[in-house]
Order: sequence, then C-alpha cells, then structure tokens
Amino acid sequence: MSPSVSTPQEKAQVLSEALPYIQRFFDKTIVIKYGGNAMTDQKLKEGFARDVVLLKTVGMNPVVVHGGGPQIGDLLKRIGKQSDFIQGMRVTDEETLDVVEMVLGGLVNQEIVTLINQMGGRAVGLTGKDGNFIHARKLKVPSKEKADEMLDIGQVGEVIGIDPELVQLLDTRDFIPVIAPLGVGKEGEAYNINADLVAGKLAETLKAEKLLLLTNTPGVLDKEGKLLTGLTAERVNELIADGTIYGGMLPKIDCALSAVNNGVKSAVIVDGRVEHAVLLEVLTDAGCGTLIHGKN
Repeated sequence: MSPSVSTPQEKAQVLSEALPYIQRFFDKTIVIKYGGNAMTDQKLKEGFARDVVLLKTVGMNPVVVHGGGPQIGDLLKRIGKQSDFIQGMRVTDEETLDVVEMVLGGLVNQEIVTLINQMGGRAVGLTGKDGNFIHARKLKVPSKEKADEMLDIGQVGEVIGIDPELVQLLDTRDFIPVIAPLGVGKEGEAYNINADLVAGKLAETLKAEKLLLLTNTPGVLDKEGKLLTGLTAERVNELIADGTIYGGMLPKIDCALSAVNNGVKSAVIVDGRVEHAVLLEVLTDAGCGTLIHGKN
C-alpha cells in the first residue's frame, strides 16, 4: 500500500527531502529495464510513465529498455504457434521472430511511448535495428545432456557492441529513448535479445550512473527470506557460491555484476510490483529492492 501525503506541508517536506538526490543525479544517465507486473498492471504502467517523465523534468537522463515476453506468448498462442523454451530462452524461428518484432518493436514499444507522452514527456521508440545501433550475433546455449554440445535456438542473439550516438543525441534533445531489445547481425539479420542483457550492456556503454532492473520479486533474499541490499560484487559472488542466489535470479545478478564491474556506479534489482518503484529507488533512501555497488 502506497503512503499517503495529506497536507501541503507534508508534500513540501517530501519534495525538500528529494533535493539531494535530484542534485546528485542531475544530468546523469539512468537506464531502466522495464518488465514484469509493472508492464501489465494499468495503475503501475501509468505510475511508471509518470516517474520517468518526472526524472527527465528534474534534469536526469532516463533510458528505458523494455521486455515483452508475456505479450509475445499471448500473440503466438492466438495464431496457434507453440512457444518452446530451452533453458529459459524462447526458441525463435523465422515465424516467431516476425511476432517478436511485431510485439516488441510495435505494440509494446508504442504503448510505452504513448503513455510517457500522455504524461507530458517526449518519448521516442527505437529498436536496436534503428541506425544498426545494437550489434548482435547468434547466441548458442550449452546442452545440459552433452557437455561439449552447443544448442542453436534460432534468431536469439547476444550483444557484441552498442553505438551510443543515437541514444545520446535523443538525450541531449530532451527526448526519452524507449528501446526494444532487438539487435542486428553483420548481414542485417534481426535477433531477439534478452532485455536485461540489453539494458546492462547499454548502461555500460553509456557509463550510466544507475541501472534499474524491474522484476516481480522483492530483490535478492537470504535463506530466511529477508531482503538483502547494499551488496558488493564480492558479497554477491559469495551468495552465488553458497547457493543463496540461484535459478531465475542468476541472469539478473550476472547482468548487474557486469554493469557495476564496467563503469556503472550502481545496479538495483527493483520490485516492480511496488507503486512508484523507480522514484523510491532514485529519490529516496528507502528503495524497494537489492542495491549492488560498483567499485569506488
């Protein structure tokens, strides 16, 4: 339940307490991976758009990278196409890729752009194919059955490089980039890329101050179920080694670690189910997730 601010004095106090954070992040880049419940609940969607516009209005440079897995699955189901997954990755043949491009680059991207613009922002939708700014190659995954075998899962890619010029240009003109995680290969072929990975690599390339990964969990939990935060890279590695961090959290942690080890000041795995989660992480001490610090 979100806290209520009932009097003008309380509202003024909240705004005053945000000042140090506004000063700290002024003209800094904040990359936000947008996904999970925050993308499907209407109230959370509107709150997210408003938060992003507020960050831009007070002088920060938010860059949004979005997913769309559930929406892709829904459309594939409607056209009678089965979704197959190998080690959590969607097998992407040519027909599936057409749907992925339609959903990510069209339906989902434009919905986010429209919401941000309705809240008073100036959002521009992009895919990594625009200006060929996300360079990719085919991603193969190791077989669990045969140690030396690599599995081809179709047009699924990994990032090999990002040209930041287009995003930087939009930032300087007060636009908010909204990026669908599609990359392009050497021959112009399209690749479907995990949105967390794109957000992390983009944050590294832009030397972002902060990377936010919105998810459907409170963050990294210890073995008693308590939220862990303020983690260093060394502590994260210990938690992986002792089995505290496992399963679906591992890719997000790997993404966050790579970011903080490559120039991003901090990465946060954020509970996107919390209303105004982005503002809580950027403009308050409270936060709503697991903060991972970079090297000082």
